[in-house]
Amino acid sequence: MSETNTTPTPVDLSRVHLIGIGGAGMSGVARILLSRGATVTGSDVKDSRPVMALRAMGATIAVGHRAENLELTGELPTVVVTSFAAIPKDNPELVRAAQEGIPVIRRSDLLGELLEGSTQVLIAGTHGKTSTTSMTVVAMQAAGMDPSFAIGGQLNKAGTNAHQGTGDCFVAEADESDASLLRYKPDIAVVTNIEPDHLDFFKTPEAYFQVFEDFADRLVATGKDGKLIVCLDDPHAAALGEAVKDRITVLGYGTAEASAAHPDIAKTGVESIDVHARSGGAEVTRALINVLGTPVEVTLQIPGEHMVLNAAAALTAGAAAGGDLTKLAEGICSFTGVRRRFEFHGVVAEGDYKGVEVYDDYAHHPTEVAAVLKAAREKLSARGSGRIVVVFQPHLYSRSMEFADQFASALSIADKVIVLDIYGAREKPVEGVDSRIITSKVAKPVIFEPNFGAVPERVAEVAQPGDLVLTMGAGSVTMLADEILRTLDPSRPQD
Repeated sequence: MSETNTTPTPVDLSRVHLIGIGGAGMSGVARILLSRGATVTGSDVKDSRPVMALRAMGATIAVGHRAENLELTGELPTVVVTSFAAIPKDNPELVRAAQEGIPVIRRSDLLGELLEGSTQVLIAGTHGKTSTTSMTVVAMQAAGMDPSFAIGGQLNKAGTNAHQGTGDCFVAEADESDASLLRYKPDIAVVTNIEPDHLDFFKTPEAYFQVFEDFADRLVATGKDGKLIVCLDDPHAAALGEAVKDRITVLGYGTAEASAAHPDIAKTGVESIDVHARSGGAEVTRALINVLGTPVEVTLQIPGEHMVLNAAAALTAGAAAGGDLTKLAEGICSFTGVRRRFEFHGVVAEGDYKGVEVYDDYAHHPTEVAAVLKAAREKLSARGSGRIVVVFQPHLYSRSMEFADQFASALSIADKVIVLDIYGAREKPVEGVDSRIITSKVAKPVIFEPNFGAVPERVAEVAQPGDLVLTMGAGSVTMLADEILRTLDPSRPQD
């Protein structure tokens, strides 16, 4: 973790070149730079919607990585931004930057620069960062606070992942995967949960836990009267709150039972959760949430108890930032989700698979997989019929090996399970390791299908009318949702 510098030297952001500019995180900070008047250039391996949108905003972007990309506007950039995890060190643009003596920084360092001067509301945790950050943004927007924000996903309602607001607050995700969250200076910090992950970087669970305590201490280090908001239903997040409550203002949120276990922490309590069907077959979750002593009712359009807890976190953060609670709650009720978070792709209207609904989700850790499948089960229970067919793509060899038993247990919540081969991402294949280390332990009917193109047909073999089909994972599996729909409903128009 020596790579993390919590006090980096300020850089000149007048001309910024971003390698991998089309990524969810990079495209967001690029939007904010453009809104602030910076000259923005970048490169990516292919054209994409984010790339085209950034070009429309004024960015100059090349497809492919080449040394000459650093001169797309005729002059060299003042700084180059990269993701050290995703971009290899021999990238020609990084090599050229070193030759020219141009500073190279991480996206987290750039985001830290952009956060300066704002009331920083940072959302951290192993799971739920994007959804909680998104809910916080929508709630604050409804309260008229117009926050700046940078999110690791695209808001369905706003259609964007970043915005330069006119308000005082800047809401952003704080990524722990490489300890880069220690770059920030939060005024309000949310920790949704803490569960060992990214052990390829941290090596031990203890080192992973420590980075969150170090993050909490950033509230003290800045000399501000900051507030740490922790989920009391998560044992490690709750333990963090208890450990630092004597030196930091700690607020908790959670269910009634979890809240009662922490009497010395001011809290937001979830007093009731009910899932109801409504006209058209859609399901909503109604919850009564007591936000630091003030009860509000919310109706969530996204299923799952974990989403109710995320809403409680967002309401607490918005209230801590000075937002009107009634309006914050109205924003939560209007929240329609984030791309790839239980994202609805369509329903088969007629034929042999009539009523099959297809969703896509980014879940790639066992706890996330279990939470999403439980939410799907709640949805089907409210409807009164249907089975869950999950198409899962494991992400990273290291994570798949570390959590094979837990993945198998989580996937067993579904009725039918189809597992693709492991998506290695930044990791090289491990000899003798494939997804069968997971499928061999799944307790429900399971298919190991290493042929990506054959998956839609495998779904067609097991799906029945009224089923809920869920593609899941952090890799290329997201491309299958629409293909599955077209396979189940050949009359469906081509996009």
